[in-house]
Amino acid sequence: MAKKRTKSKPTSAKKSFSLRLSKQNKIILGSLLIVLSIALFFSFMSYYFTWQEDQSMLSQFKDRNAQASNLLNKFGAGVSHFFMYKGFGLASFAFPLLLAVTGLYLFLGLDKKGLIGKWIWGLTGIIWVSVALGFFAVEQPLLGGLIGYEMNDFLQDYTGKIGVFLLLIFVLIVILVQLFNFTPEGIASFFRSQKQNIKSDFKKTNPKVSVAGENSIELSTDADVPVVVDTYTHKKDIPPLQTEAGLDVNLPQEEEMDIDLKVEKVTEEKEEKDIKAEKLVQDFGEFDPKLELGNYKFPPLDLLDPHGASGGITINQEELEENKNKIVSTLKNYKIGIAQIKATIGPTVTLYEIVPEAGIRISKIKNLEDDIALSLAALGIRIIAPIPGKGTIGIEVPNKNATIVSMRSVIASNKFQKAEMELPIAFGKTISNETFVVDLAKMPHMLMAGATGQGKSVGLNAVITSLLYKKHPAEVKFILVDPKKVELTLYNKIERHFLAKLPDSEDAIITDNTKVIHTLNSLCIEMDNRYELLKLAMVRNIKEYNVKFKARKLNPNDGHKFLPYIILVIDEFADLIMTAGKEVETPIARLAQLARAIGIHLIIATQRPSVNVITGIIKANFPARIAFRVTSKIDSRTILDAQGADQLIGRGDMLYTQGNDVTRLQCAFVDTPEVAKITEYIGSQRAYPDAHLLPEYVGEDSGTGIDYDIADRDAMFRDAAEVIVTAQQGSASLIQRKLKLGYNRAGRIIDQLEAAGIVGPFEGSKARQVLVPDMYALEQLLQNETK
Repeated sequence: MAKKRTKSKPTSAKKSFSLRLSKQNKIILGSLLIVLSIALFFSFMSYYFTWQEDQSMLSQFKDRNAQASNLLNKFGAGVSHFFMYKGFGLASFAFPLLLAVTGLYLFLGLDKKGLIGKWIWGLTGIIWVSVALGFFAVEQPLLGGLIGYEMNDFLQDYTGKIGVFLLLIFVLIVILVQLFNFTPEGIASFFRSQKQNIKSDFKKTNPKVSVAGENSIELSTDADVPVVVDTYTHKKDIPPLQTEAGLDVNLPQEEEMDIDLKVEKVTEEKEEKDIKAEKLVQDFGEFDPKLELGNYKFPPLDLLDPHGASGGITINQEELEENKNKIVSTLKNYKIGIAQIKATIGPTVTLYEIVPEAGIRISKIKNLEDDIALSLAALGIRIIAPIPGKGTIGIEVPNKNATIVSMRSVIASNKFQKAEMELPIAFGKTISNETFVVDLAKMPHMLMAGATGQGKSVGLNAVITSLLYKKHPAEVKFILVDPKKVELTLYNKIERHFLAKLPDSEDAIITDNTKVIHTLNSLCIEMDNRYELLKLAMVRNIKEYNVKFKARKLNPNDGHKFLPYIILVIDEFADLIMTAGKEVETPIARLAQLARAIGIHLIIATQRPSVNVITGIIKANFPARIAFRVTSKIDSRTILDAQGADQLIGRGDMLYTQGNDVTRLQCAFVDTPEVAKITEYIGSQRAYPDAHLLPEYVGEDSGTGIDYDIADRDAMFRDAAEVIVTAQQGSASLIQRKLKLGYNRAGRIIDQLEAAGIVGPFEGSKARQVLVPDMYALEQLLQNETK
């Protein structure tokens, strides 16, 4: 037993203290080194594009919410900063290579001889490259890294620039001699051997040559035996053939004929309806929806006022220099150095792009927004930190003398005139003075909000004017909702050209809330009808449908027709929500979710950007949003889901977003007289017999006869009647407040009160007339009904 124990102890001890790696561990360690080398390589590559943005992240490494721009996030930013900035610069790319080689040695189980030598010479090369870059690229410290820069600076203190240069040459020679066996004799012999090889090859393969024909070459040998060899192109695997004179000539074994291969295309059989459609197109041409108003003329540019535009932006050099000095001095007061500053002048705002010195935190500059505004004595200072797509920080400063962006200038721009869009809209100009054009069909709906008097109505006019200048009356129709009754009335003149309305409606401009509800529900019917047409036509959207209809592949006898785009414009959405609530929000949400494919687009404007007006359902279906100046950061977040709208300067200054970046624009200005001239010009031309008619919608009648059965009256009917008679004011909102009821229930009770003869009929925005003078008369009326 004792012998067994003494034998077992040494073996167990050897196993536990062995330092040799097993084959499995070598594979694991080798894989780890290869993966680490790949991670380092991509981190280093990304560092040279993102180092400016990631400088501020180095102090937030432990913060999980902080994100770096490096491809490997905070790990990549930290490791790259250590190796590239504090280390050896570009030479650090050798580390991933050395790690990958080491990993391959372990992974494949290769003999590790020479691996240590590779590391020694690799580190020597890294140091040499780092010092060399520090010497030759003094202005770019990132190339050589901090070590290369400091070593070069140290050596120059003792040997000067010439000494460092000579030292670099000497070390380079050592590396070439040791690694590549570099010798002067070796180089000379290499060139001599190459020269001899060229001569011998020329003598062997280039005898006397003369042309024998178009496709042949005659070769003359020393024995004066002419041999004619046909030349072939694009032939491979041709063996050598020796002639009687001893000359090697390449001849093909088999002659390959160069014959063209003709491929016959088999055309698919066409359906009978396609053949008929092609014949109709040949006989009559494609269907032209513009033919009915074939002589329609688009409004000329002369109808728009240039508003004193001189053709460009006046650059005030003194103002630019003054603002620059104030920005630099303000940041300097807070110990923030600037490496570079650039100004981009816009019509209303100038963008100053600054590059802070290394190590400056972006949040520190962002927090100085109010201090910079104070030093510049200007409203509307907005800091963009950082600017998306750039490694800079933007400071937007309003110009002292703003330039008016006229609607004429954006309509006349090449960008708008040549825009290949379904529904192009020219909003205005960006900070870089470029015309900003977007496609409403791709938005697909737009929400516009801002405080009173900041430019919403002008923005709506700019949208409508853009489409009037670009689209034919057959291609687009507007439904205009104007609760204010004064903003959109000018467009009455183009009712039979561009407007759509309900069949029994007298006015095309909708001002009555009840008609708004009916119109929205009618639009939902139109949407369902259009989807049915698309289903029958087997297409996915309105563009494909109209193309097919123009090609006469859809039969009008089956209900098919050309579908114009329909654009619903609501000038004051908050008023509708306050008075109608869910009756308006529900059809709008349904249209916003489904109507984009069939060419119905919504544009909603409001001066009250609160969460009960711009609800979550509305925001989810309106990705394109425009914010004019608002009074608080909360309103800005409600509209854009971001700050900034509270820092605008008004008068058409706006922010536009379509789910990605926020763009600052100066809205194009179109005045009321200009709109009047445009509508007058269009309205004076030949028009359609009537406005575009929407499907008829039959809602619940609001006249007498809704409630003839007393037993079906609401339980709160008597209480509501007493409230109405006591207040002598017939409105659903009064019943809502006094009895704490919902709008729909209060509306039904009002209809029942009207049927009972207690209140008069609906009179638009006015309160209903109370027909019962006092409580005694009410009691008598109710008693007579029960008899």
